[in-house]
Amino acid sequence: MGQGNQSTVSEFLLRGISHWPEHEQILFGLFLFMYLVIMVGNLLIFLAIIFEARLHTPMYFFLACLSLADIGLSSTTVLKMLVNMYTQCHTISYIGCLTQLYFFLTFGDLDSFLLAVMAYDRYVAICHPLHYTRAMNPKLCILLVSVCWVLTNLVALTHTLLMAHLSFCMIGEVSQFFCDIGPLLKLSCSDTHINELMVFAVGGPVMTIPFLCIVASYIHIVLAILRIPSGSGGRRKAFSTCGSHLSVVCVFYGTVLSAYFCPSSVYSTEEAASSVVYTVVTPMLNPFLYSLRNRDMKAALKKMVSKRTLVPWK
Repeated sequence: MGQGNQSTVSEFLLRGISHWPEHEQILFGLFLFMYLVIMVGNLLIFLAIIFEARLHTPMYFFLACLSLADIGLSSTTVLKMLVNMYTQCHTISYIGCLTQLYFFLTFGDLDSFLLAVMAYDRYVAICHPLHYTRAMNPKLCILLVSVCWVLTNLVALTHTLLMAHLSFCMIGEVSQFFCDIGPLLKLSCSDTHINELMVFAVGGPVMTIPFLCIVASYIHIVLAILRIPSGSGGRRKAFSTCGSHLSVVCVFYGTVLSAYFCPSSVYSTEEAASSVVYTVVTPMLNPFLYSLRNRDMKAALKKMVSKRTLVPWK
């Protein structure tokens, strides 16, 4: 089809989670509950870190940033899905789709970068404890988060602008419950070679480089922990400081790698489940993983909740 015969569509159809409409009421209630848990849990983590002076350390600063990124990632994808389920209208406008794509890439990649920064923080704390305060100073922490934010926005903007230059000749069904690069490229009637090249040249390193940094950090951490005398109790304490972060890394990268590096030729239940895990389940579990096993975080949350509860009675 020639370029002159192409017309840009004004909206897309989103596949959704289930193929059976009778399941949507149950799924709507389930995902609404999960979204509320994500919002409340991550906001509590963020506010506890802000208002509790004992938590004003690099590790909790990065955790607060991760909580905000999780809120942004889930809000970008889940809110539109909930609206579509409620209205029984699974369409999204062309502009809305590109906007969702931009913010999804921004917050999704930001999660990956922040997990790598948190791994580096644990590496410095365990492998170089005497230099930790000087090495992880506030200026460096702010610089690391700022670099992560700038890089993820540039990557997301690049992919979004390239997608905006493509033509879509007919209203097609996006084989996801949100607008993602792969499903949109399949609907385009333009030449997508540049877009696909950028996915491998930019999108691949954005996920693999932070993952490799995390692996390298934990190799040094494990080696440093093994040098600690087994009877001193230091090993258990060192492992406990990394357990929550390592759990989140395994869940996040496990589902992302299965969804993007081992994709199926057609939209499958497994692909949908992987997308749900890293956009919904992982942000929902993060507050629990980081608070239930952390004494300082639990104390800060109890203190904050008790203060807010007593305020109306004063």
